[in-house]
Amino acid sequence: MDKTDIIIIGAGPCGLFTVFEAGLLKLKCHLVDYLPAPGGQLSEIYPKKPIYDIPGHPMILAKDLVSNLLEQIEPFNPQFTLGERVESLEKSEAGMFLLKTHTGTTLQAPVVIIAAGLGCFEPRKPEISNLSEYETKGVDYIVKEPELFRNKKLVIAGGGDSALDWCIHLSDLAEQITLVHRRTEFRAAPESISKLAELEAEKKLQIILNAEVTELKGDQHLQSVAIKSETGILELECDHFLPLFGLSPKLGPISDWGLAVDKNAITVNPTDYSTNVEGIFAVGDINTYEGKLKLILCGFHEATLAVQSAYKIIHKGQKPSFKYTTVTGINKI
Repeated sequence: MDKTDIIIIGAGPCGLFTVFEAGLLKLKCHLVDYLPAPGGQLSEIYPKKPIYDIPGHPMILAKDLVSNLLEQIEPFNPQFTLGERVESLEKSEAGMFLLKTHTGTTLQAPVVIIAAGLGCFEPRKPEISNLSEYETKGVDYIVKEPELFRNKKLVIAGGGDSALDWCIHLSDLAEQITLVHRRTEFRAAPESISKLAELEAEKKLQIILNAEVTELKGDQHLQSVAIKSETGILELECDHFLPLFGLSPKLGPISDWGLAVDKNAITVNPTDYSTNVEGIFAVGDINTYEGKLKLILCGFHEATLAVQSAYKIIHKGQKPSFKYTTVTGINKI
């Protein structure tokens, strides 16, 4: 059984930055994630998507942000258990948490910080009878490698940020893009909606509203889709169909740990992001409180404050000595 100061559930950007802030206080961390590599959604869903709201980076690709965070926490020698799902978490009378994964890995620590993003998640899928037949054969729920779609004919379904962002991003790569949306109003950021209209005016993509994809066709690989709209059924050639309706978040085993939960998110005290269970904190997209914004930079702030309170628990009430990194530098642990 491995012992550490803080067990971090989730190795996404907020989990990684938690290691940095804990390291400044000389606290050791062990991260656990069901995904096979650090980075969370940034690595798994949109590694090459640009991010514009990280301080100090006018634009940074998601995968580069993950690389930078891993480099930043290297001096603190974090331990990783990847590709394993957390199955149980128990607290002893002595106040120590015992975490077990589905493969039997066991960790012990006085503090647990949950940075599990959306928790266990899976894509929302449209109700198309033969959809599963074309998964990995032309149906893609996430965009891992944009180059895969170069010079291809794409049909993208959805009306939110993900669908519009990828329409815009892939418009310079794909031979043809058709966006199919079930309504007339989009739920995306206003600037994305404006950009989409510009691309349509430039004939770089076409938009079909009040419509939905109802059937997929092809022999060994997807070759066309049937689109049902107000004017009837349209059959459109395509190499890839991307239904981008977002992810369906599920807390999984976390919901059995006695934590206060509101709408699939863990309720926290916004002064230090502690939960109703002493010793457990939640940071990033997994938590909720009044005024919550699901932004990476907000998760970084939450992690910073959470480890300050974590330090007091680990050191029996002793307050951490606050010092600027410009004075102390980075000391390995």
